[in-house]
Amino acid sequence: MMGRTIFIDPGRCIGCQACVSACRECDSHRGKSMIHLDYTDEGSSVASLPTVCMHCEDPVAPCAEVCPADAILVTADGVVQQADTTRCIGCANCVNACPFGVPKIDLQAKLQMKCNLCYDRTAYGLAPMCATVCPTGALYYGTLEELQAERPGVQVADTFVFGESEVRTGVAMVVPAERVQWPVPGGLPVVEINGKDVRR
Repeated sequence: MMGRTIFIDPGRCIGCQACVSACRECDSHRGKSMIHLDYTDEGSSVASLPTVCMHCEDPVAPCAEVCPADAILVTADGVVQQADTTRCIGCANCVNACPFGVPKIDLQAKLQMKCNLCYDRTAYGLAPMCATVCPTGALYYGTLEELQAERPGVQVADTFVFGESEVRTGVAMVVPAERVQWPVPGGLPVVEINGKDVRR
């Protein structure tokens, strides 16, 4: 079972941008936000979705696997780090390899930028900046057991399908238990919930 991580609950997001503002305050990348707030049907709906790094576990970090400069490191506890500024060459291989569209290239600095789960905080037991300010709990930091105790009836998805490939992530998406017919937001079919195969 997954440990302490971020759970994204898209049904609770109100698009307030508090997470984006808080992310800019993180000491490791002050002034730049590593979280993206996506509006799923802009102009027709107010629906929004925070996009953070999913910290892919299997396969391990496709972004890191394709980096020719070995700039993207994965910690022993599975956190996929932002590119090391002394090694990153701004080639954008990581942008193309990420199935979730998370890494961005700062064209001026020629550097990759992405969420690193506020590792300067989470390594010491503190919640990431985005989760500490989210007024609705759309970004929840804790264990699966804590989440389910606080929100009875939710399930989480941490395995996604992209064509013929499956990706298991360290960050999970919250899905109401009564909605076990997929796909999750973004049109990605879920194949596993809480370790159970749900393919039909």
